Amino acid sequence: MQLYNTLTRQKEEFKQISDPVRMYVCGVTTYDEPHLGHALATVIFEVLQSYMQYRGINVKRVQNFTDVDDKIIDRAAENGVDWFDLTQEHVASFFEAMDGLNVKRADVHPRVTEEIDHIIALIDELVNSGAAYEAGGSVYYRVRRNEQYGKLSGRTVDGVAELARLEPDLLKEKPEDFALWKAWKPGEPSWDSPWGPGRPGWHIECSAMARRYLGDQVDIHGGGLDLVFPHHENEVAQSESATGVVPFARFWVHNGLLRMGGDQKMSKSLGNFVTVRDALKTYSTDAIRMWVFQSHYRSPATYDVENLVAAERAVRRLRQAAEAVNAGVGTGEAYDADHVRQRFVEAMDDDLNTPRALAAIFDLAREIFTEQAKGSDISDAQATLRELVGVLGLTLEEPESNDTTDDAKIEELIEKRQSARQDRDYSTADEIRDQLAEMGVEIMDTPQGTTWRRA
Repeated sequence: MQLYNTLTRQKEEFKQISDPVRMYVCGVTTYDEPHLGHALATVIFEVLQSYMQYRGINVKRVQNFTDVDDKIIDRAAENGVDWFDLTQEHVASFFEAMDGLNVKRADVHPRVTEEIDHIIALIDELVNSGAAYEAGGSVYYRVRRNEQYGKLSGRTVDGVAELARLEPDLLKEKPEDFALWKAWKPGEPSWDSPWGPGRPGWHIECSAMARRYLGDQVDIHGGGLDLVFPHHENEVAQSESATGVVPFARFWVHNGLLRMGGDQKMSKSLGNFVTVRDALKTYSTDAIRMWVFQSHYRSPATYDVENLVAAERAVRRLRQAAEAVNAGVGTGEAYDADHVRQRFVEAMDDDLNTPRALAAIFDLAREIFTEQAKGSDISDAQATLRELVGVLGLTLEEPESNDTTDDAKIEELIEKRQSARQDRDYSTADEIRDQLAEMGVEIMDTPQGTTWRRA
């Protein structure tokens, strides 16, 4: 199995250094509802774990919650609510959203506020070794003490220093140094520490949680491409300074970001996001997952209604293949789909190439229909189809309809389509079919007439 490693900037053969494989994934900051960008990242790393397990590799996946942070404090003040209540609400909304997307829980979901003692202990190690220093009740990491700083992101220390000067902090020895512990400010939550009351900096929390649940070194560290700098770069620096184990993560795996058209990424801070809750009101779980897999995980994905509608249709095609009547049972020759399974494995082994894996699955669906027409026994092929889509977390279950479209309106459109077909106006008929599909209505033309169902 090959994975692209951000650290080496190339695809490498994955060789596990532990059993189970230790996978740490940076999770969400709990100040708002989870959006489709969070769904994309979470689904990708869940499927990486699922596929490895399909290949017989044990995996322990840890995905954290950042439940104390500047954004959380600001949002709570803005809304006039308690910061802890806000985080509790959005931890629950994250699990609800991921359950709605058929995402399996990570093996451990640690929260920063429950790991304060371990975070303080790690900071204390860095201070005692000279890699960090206290100033005014805060603690900072000495970036220039680490000769390898910048190896993950490709940034230079001087470049980081220039960037840091835009937001000066007079307590720092050097502008590029970053906070491990932030001294208490009025109105903020705080915990006692050897340096006075305060709270953790963003970067140190993941190093502490990865170390507690996975040890000094991990096989895979995952997250969005926007986390490479500064978050993951700083994780590398502080973890390796504390433990002396290099590299902290054997593979750094980063997913591309979700964009709302143009070049703008989908994010809570920009306010241009589509929540998972809202997306599930219109599209099925399988369709949203299918839409994620239609792009390679390292490529940027674009939120586009047409793509999601197309994903809904594609899922229906697979469902129909899986449910096709097996007319050849006991009479026809069994159809062997092992070649498709091999294609699927080769695609997923090539840096989790889900578009190629889907192509193999859709070829199998087409072959199922072809062999069904020949009278072949397609039961094994259908079992293979369900096996492969199961690795991707697709259930192929008929979704419950959230559509409130009036049945009379649907019947009216179907009648118009029938009239257009009788008049040989196939262009109009196709337009109406597409309109119905966008409304989540699937139509079936049979010798007895046209029937429909909500997708």
